[in-house]
Amino acid sequence: MGNVMRGAWRSRWITVTTVLAVLLVACSSAVSFGASDSGSPNGANSGSSSGSSSAGGDAASDLAFTLYQGSEVLGEENLTVGSLQGKPLVLNFWAGLCPPCRAEMPDLQEFYDENKDRVNLLGIDVGPFTVLGNQDSAKALLEELNVTYPAGFTIDAGGIRNYKVLGMPTSVFIDS
Repeated sequence: MGNVMRGAWRSRWITVTTVLAVLLVACSSAVSFGASDSGSPNGANSGSSSGSSSAGGDAASDLAFTLYQGSEVLGEENLTVGSLQGKPLVLNFWAGLCPPCRAEMPDLQEFYDENKDRVNLLGIDVGPFTVLGNQDSAKALLEELNVTYPAGFTIDAGGIRNYKVLGMPTSVFIDS
């Protein structure tokens, strides 16, 4: 019984933390970028199990990925992170055989269902780079958990490094 209560508490904590982080990024971006002369902010905040870092501007937005769901979700199968402009973006790096990734996916799905009109959510499978799975294990996990938010893979190790992914799961919050 104690484990069930801890699991429910953890699930709520992850959901609340994710929502608060997105709101914090949106609010701070409105304040800090609202007076920007350039008109094209490239700010990003990230949090991971191993600390905080920030993504590096245009190089990070050039990260190319292929969706596991094909063109059904975003209209195209092969995209770049930069093509997802217009709304704040939650970019989640995960792997098919990563237990903490598996644990947070239902919360991310719930967040996506409740906020997909206001926030983009994208899961990027980095399992092949970490020996924590391959595309088959990633697809199996997405199917098992009924994940409908956009999720795909990349072959760009340099692009992943630009986001300073040091552990998994890692979520990066990017202003619109």
